Amino acid sequence: MNTFLRWMVAGLCLGWMGVSYSALAQGGQEPVSLSVVTVRGYAAERFLAGQKVQPLDSATLAQFRYQSLTDLLALNTPMLFKNYGPGQLATVSFRGTSANHTAVLWNGVNINQPMTGLTDFSTIPVAGFDQLSVQYGSAASVVGSDAVGGSVLLKTTPDFRQNGLTFFAGHQQGSFLNRQSQAGARYSGRPGNQWQVSGKTVIYGSQLTNRYPYSERKYYYLEPTETRQRGLLQDLYVRNRQGRQFSVNAWLTDNDLVQAPADSIGRERTRTQNYRLMGTYEANHTTVRAGWFRDVLDYAKGDFTHPSHSLMDRLMTRVEHERGLMPGLSLRAGAEASHYRTQVDGYGGQVIQENRADLYALTRYQGPRWLVSANLRQGFATGYRAPFTPSLGGEYQLIRQTTWQLTAKGSVGRSYRVPTLNERYWINLGNPDLKPEQGLNAEAGLSARTTTAKPWQLATELTTYRNRVKDWTYWNPTRNYRVENLQEVLARGVEWNGSATYTQGHWQAGLRAAYAWTRSTQERVYDVYAQDVVGKQLVYVPLHTANLSAFIKRRQTRLTVQTLLNTKQYITFDNIQALPAYTLTNLLLNTQWQWKAVRGQVQAQINNVFDVLYLNVRRNAMPGRNYALSLFLTVNTNKNAKL
Repeated sequence: MNTFLRWMVAGLCLGWMGVSYSALAQGGQEPVSLSVVTVRGYAAERFLAGQKVQPLDSATLAQFRYQSLTDLLALNTPMLFKNYGPGQLATVSFRGTSANHTAVLWNGVNINQPMTGLTDFSTIPVAGFDQLSVQYGSAASVVGSDAVGGSVLLKTTPDFRQNGLTFFAGHQQGSFLNRQSQAGARYSGRPGNQWQVSGKTVIYGSQLTNRYPYSERKYYYLEPTETRQRGLLQDLYVRNRQGRQFSVNAWLTDNDLVQAPADSIGRERTRTQNYRLMGTYEANHTTVRAGWFRDVLDYAKGDFTHPSHSLMDRLMTRVEHERGLMPGLSLRAGAEASHYRTQVDGYGGQVIQENRADLYALTRYQGPRWLVSANLRQGFATGYRAPFTPSLGGEYQLIRQTTWQLTAKGSVGRSYRVPTLNERYWINLGNPDLKPEQGLNAEAGLSARTTTAKPWQLATELTTYRNRVKDWTYWNPTRNYRVENLQEVLARGVEWNGSATYTQGHWQAGLRAAYAWTRSTQERVYDVYAQDVVGKQLVYVPLHTANLSAFIKRRQTRLTVQTLLNTKQYITFDNIQALPAYTLTNLLLNTQWQWKAVRGQVQAQINNVFDVLYLNVRRNAMPGRNYALSLFLTVNTNKNAKL
């Protein structure tokens, strides 16, 4: 906690210095206009023409301010989560793939844990990120390893538009003695006529006691747990009038989970800590980035005094340059290198080191109706020959009228995943001879939207895809769970989403719906034991999923209904046993008010309105109907600013 507080105080001091010096330096002079800087390093989706990319709007992010990324994505995308409960491990299945086939990018850098190859989405808060987008399908040519099923893009952005300090703080109190809090500040200013400063500091914490009034629901056990989470995000951007920009981004997290805390013998404790620090310099269309990432994991059962300890350090650097080759055509070429150093008790205590690198060239052409991207990437890893991963995608406006547009899109690209450190080095079970997984993804779709003003805004999109992944790794139970390349998986599906918004006077109403049909099967196995699972649906991948969000708003008060539907999920590879289908409904009511420089927002929510029994994992029920009440306050110290 002391480290978190030092970072927060340092960030606030730097921001205050920039804002205060700005007022002194201007001294009544006219403000000096600085050239606009385009932060090119974070915009991976610019080179993903033909692929589906779904940005989440600010109103949706605000509703989930006190929740993890799990809840936000489950209710607004077709991503499936294997979730053990509030504050517990939550892993994703995206387009019929497994948990380590989704890349999570923080300001353009993959933050999946190298030991496990995945991200625990319960540890990522919605608060602290300015933009969040979901990229569907393979994006290895742009992202690199892990982006087989899709990617989640977390971004922070500077705001140089106005000077001043804005403070914010909030708290949520929920059922089962669960609570979350957050506080921070945004700041921007001009320390002199040549420079601008913008930054944000966020500190957050939660205590999820999960004190359920029942130990089981309809004969299904509810596992008692306690989770404490805390973290800090610090972003600082400095630019001059020539367009050069330097930024520092830091993200520190501490997640402490205890299962069965009252059982002194059977209790388990998993504590994960993440330290992420990154610096970026941009000038003359060139971006240079360097980062340090540390992942710490401690696990203990029964006696917590001597936990199993895992430490992973990663040093990375990236250099890329973008230039225009001709009108409408741009090229971004770059290189990235990373050094990994890890020491894990499960690896026998030995220090494991390896190097990885990538060379890539991304192109984008935009014409009156066409948008095309052609990308090339070659990855390198110690002891492995990573496959070459090109991609090609395009979009064409079939209809472009003043009232509405219809666009056809399509893409094809290769993907890969380098085996995780656990898969290679775990004592007796790891396999250093594993091959990298390789995939080929193709998709096509149509999107339409209205371009008229009020009262109606309409949009819809239909996408179909086919993704074949070879050398899929598998912890083989017939070999005492030794990991091997044992499968070839074919995932294909259809996705549809649509939205409609109506505005009239002080009233507004909206509806957003999405549906996904996902068929993900093993097409080939490399061991005779598994012939009976060929053609069977993968475990924990429902065939049908749908979500619906409807709202009605008057002035600053908004009522929202959110519904999630999942059909049955098989829990055995032979598809004999399955978890039942369920429909989950949440209700949210929020209102905003303003008094002078203070803006407040109060939100009340009911989760699982109909008290449905549902399971995300075998023999572990999720909680029933529960409630939460939250308050969020913003104070703007700049009298001329608009909140």
